[in-house]
Amino acid sequence: MYEHSSRKENQELTELLKQYELLLSGRQPAFLEEESFEKIINYFDENDEFPRALEAAENGLLYFPYSILLLLKKADLLIAMNQYHEALDVLNHQALFSSYNINVYILKTDALLALDEQETAIDLLLEAIHVFEGEEKIELLFELSDVYDDYELFDKVFDCLQLVLEQEPSNEEALYKICFWTDFTGRNEESIRIHRDIIEDQPYNELAWFNLGTAYQGLKLYEKAIDAYLYAIAIDEKFDSAYRNLGDAYMRIRNFREAIQSLEKMLELSRPEEVIYEAIGHCYHKLKNFAQARFNYRKASHINPENHKLFYKIALTYIHEKNWQQAMKPLETALRMFPSSMVYHMALGECFLAMGKNKDAIHYFSIVVHKSPRKVSGWESLIHCLYQSGFLDEAKDQCLVALAATGQKASIYYLYSAVLFASGKPKMALQQLETAIILSPKGLRKFIDLNPVILQNAQVVALLAQMKKHKKKSTRK
Repeated sequence: MYEHSSRKENQELTELLKQYELLLSGRQPAFLEEESFEKIINYFDENDEFPRALEAAENGLLYFPYSILLLLKKADLLIAMNQYHEALDVLNHQALFSSYNINVYILKTDALLALDEQETAIDLLLEAIHVFEGEEKIELLFELSDVYDDYELFDKVFDCLQLVLEQEPSNEEALYKICFWTDFTGRNEESIRIHRDIIEDQPYNELAWFNLGTAYQGLKLYEKAIDAYLYAIAIDEKFDSAYRNLGDAYMRIRNFREAIQSLEKMLELSRPEEVIYEAIGHCYHKLKNFAQARFNYRKASHINPENHKLFYKIALTYIHEKNWQQAMKPLETALRMFPSSMVYHMALGECFLAMGKNKDAIHYFSIVVHKSPRKVSGWESLIHCLYQSGFLDEAKDQCLVALAATGQKASIYYLYSAVLFASGKPKMALQQLETAIILSPKGLRKFIDLNPVILQNAQVVALLAQMKKHKKKSTRK
């Protein structure tokens, strides 16, 4: 039936085009209705034959000079052909001027914006909004919001959408858009008021509940956001975006089990996404369920195998399990993909150190301090590794370089002191230890953990007692 109807329309159009050609040639009398001219114009327009479409519109206007339909077609075509001043001349035709046709305002706006007359276009739409009512007024408000968006007047976009919702609280397009613009402009308090008012009249409006949740979430009121999302889901149990946001809100309050349930439900309702699997993996990671964390990180990496951070996160799950050997492969993959990452170099160094492969560890730590000389943790790892490996002379040299590079951090003084004690230079070691304690007394614990036997050294014990006594005197003053 559809094919028959389509064939019939094509035959009618072919016949109509023949009659039009006869009309143009003047070989025999012919007369076309206004509607026929419209069909001919549309045919040429759809086939991107704008000059012929414009010619058809002008010919039609010879027969129907006050046709609003043909005048609008002509103006639209002139805009498509970048003839904006000519289009405005047509749109100022007396027949259109007095018609109160919404398309006149929309086409005028398009022409004015193309001529970079933004303020005039906005004034025109503001005038039109007061002329029209109902659906036409809403259409103009959307048109105005688009203009504001193009010219980066983002708060006014929000204002337009608010006016749409005042006219039609259940307008889905406005509800979807205002959710985005609330987040973009940060007007969360206003959004809460708007959507509370809508919910008061329409308690089963799931989009209003969802938007209320996002506004609360924007203010970090996560418990209230969760309540709103749960209402949205109760109304529409297949509301996948609500499950996504609900999962994020649960993560914010560290309720990782509920977050996992929400995000897994979201995956049931929509296509798999890298970011969702990664978020689920993060939740399991926080719950110390490293096998499940790995499983979800790997699913995320299957979707986006170019994301080096996922391979690093997989490696971290092995590191937390002290499975150093298994951590190596994903770390090396991450490093191949992002060779400038000092974090990955550090992690590989720590793995090699834990496996007793100190020379390999020194290699990676050396890269870190060479590429990022101000990175204190890199120096700490390198010096600690050299100390453990018995390379004391090298450790001393690196301590001096590190002190200069990091601005004399206390942690480096502690390490320098430990190296000097191990090198049989107690006097210098005590001097460095005293400096370290003055800079950061809290760092002493790490120094003792590095070599607990040091507390058997009478000079160290005496220094610690002296420093403690001095601290008490300072406190009394």
